[in-house]
Amino acid sequence: MRVAIVTESFLPAANGVTTSVLRVLDHLAARGHDAVVVCPGPAPRKYAGFRVIEAPSFSYRGFRAAVPGLQLSRVLDAFAPDVLHAASPFGLGAQALLLARRRGIPTVAIFQTDVAGFARKHGLSASAPGIWRWLRRVHSCADLTLAPSTASLADLAAAGIERTGWWGRGVDADTYHPRHRGTPEGGALRQFLLDGAPEGAVLVGYVGRLAPEKRVERLAALAGDPRVRLVVVGDGPSRAVLERQLPGARFLGRLDGADLARAYAALDVFVHTGTHETFGQTLQEAMASGVTVVAPAAGGPLDVVAQGETGYLYAPEDDGALVGAVRALAGDPAMRARMGEAGRRRVLPRSWEALGEALLGHYAAVIDRAEERVARQVAGFERQLRLTGARQPHP
Repeated sequence: MRVAIVTESFLPAANGVTTSVLRVLDHLAARGHDAVVVCPGPAPRKYAGFRVIEAPSFSYRGFRAAVPGLQLSRVLDAFAPDVLHAASPFGLGAQALLLARRRGIPTVAIFQTDVAGFARKHGLSASAPGIWRWLRRVHSCADLTLAPSTASLADLAAAGIERTGWWGRGVDADTYHPRHRGTPEGGALRQFLLDGAPEGAVLVGYVGRLAPEKRVERLAALAGDPRVRLVVVGDGPSRAVLERQLPGARFLGRLDGADLARAYAALDVFVHTGTHETFGQTLQEAMASGVTVVAPAAGGPLDVVAQGETGYLYAPEDDGALVGAVRALAGDPAMRARMGEAGRRRVLPRSWEALGEALLGHYAAVIDRAEERVARQVAGFERQLRLTGARQPHP
């Protein structure tokens, strides 16, 4: 296949949209397919051997947003894709879906970002209905919209978005592995993080983007517990504020690869604080690392966390319930170990390879449906020609 991927986020930005696009490109490369990427600039010129084309962009609240323009039309015409993949379409992706429809290119859209929820958290609640109306228009241009959780699929249905299906998120269970905790590097990291903490203290951490919608400041409710040492991994526009709000926490900044895997494995409890996640990829990575998790009972985490088995789900706006769940785990190392092991078993079948194959199946399905439509149109046209010819007077 020739796949055009138009994404609202790409490297060097680190977030769930970027991660899933990278894994899709890795899978396409491994299977011998061809691809091109169009994304907000600045971006690397290539990834996995595929050309990356920058669209003009601007920065807003730490995000790079692309400006639609004539360039995308030229890319699609030159590349002539068999299918277009729109990752979290909103601006650039909306233009891509419209252009593809006009050209008869089959399309798959990935719903991955709760834009309306983020708008509410930024004090723009009045804009949420308008955002959903826009998303309905955007996704109406797609042959298929894939969402990563049952909660997201319900949101799409409530918004009147049709032709939907499920496509989850994979996890690299070899990279994110409990073994990192027992290595010399992992041991040194735990020693550093626990330096000055009382005997028996536990490491309670968050990994992800540091932005207002992630609500990491909620961890301040744990700061007074002597058994808890807070760890924050990630970067973003809220970092300076969070360092003031969480003065006793260890901030490790943005980590990747083996450093990130060690940071996950070093934790005793992983806490997710945001309430507008369509999936919750960091929860899967923590579980693959053998770490028990605590997350809000909303959105994507409902599908990821098995309550009482791999961790705890708390009422989304109840900080007291969040604190209670963490304290229960902090005081019971046997339960943490049991839940951590159960969490890893739960995510082991969710490999990116399996998700990549499922996505190729979705591509093939929309291509087949497009070919069937064309065949029906041709048959109808030929039938009309025959009827028209039959009505013509003979000399």
